[in-house]
Amino acid sequence: MATQLEILLDKIKDLENELVEELQKQQEEFSYEIRKRRVYFEKNVIIRHKEYAKRLLSYISDAPLKHILSAPLIWSCIIPVILLDVTVSIYHWVCFPLYGIPKVKRQDYIVFDRQYLNYLNMVEKINCAYCSYVNGLFAYLQEIAARTEQFWCPIKHARRIKSLHSRYQKFISYGSAEKYRAEIEAVRHDFKDLQ
Repeated sequence: MATQLEILLDKIKDLENELVEELQKQQEEFSYEIRKRRVYFEKNVIIRHKEYAKRLLSYISDAPLKHILSAPLIWSCIIPVILLDVTVSIYHWVCFPLYGIPKVKRQDYIVFDRQYLNYLNMVEKINCAYCSYVNGLFAYLQEIAARTEQFWCPIKHARRIKSLHSRYQKFISYGSAEKYRAEIEAVRHDFKDLQ
């Protein structure tokens, strides 16, 4: 029988799914469709969007000095981010099959689609690609970490945590020694919901 915590976690998951569905309704409102992961706008929308694009020279000359000066610092983060990506991806490719953990689909987390927005200039599109990569990568890494945690240490925390990852509801309650020993192997391999 499901505990109150499990019921609440299921409700949160349902609300997240409902939120995603609501966001997808924007396709109709803003006249675009997605085919094979590519975004297509109606011709009249493309023309209207181009009217809102800010010329590159204006974009740079209008930028506050603090933005221009901090840009190299922001962009220098790409090096450790790429190293993290490579390291965790190698772990993911090698270890997940060994443990019997389903692999995480990278394309579900790292999404590049803002280049289809004609109201963005080239610098804005590059900046958007950077943010899409980094934020998508962190979400991808969180899912890899969540599945790893489910395999190695599926115990809920005693203290409150700010954000729950996707596998947390599967975890065993903190302090439940008997249940931990009785159910650890079943929880460790409970990825049926991913298939």
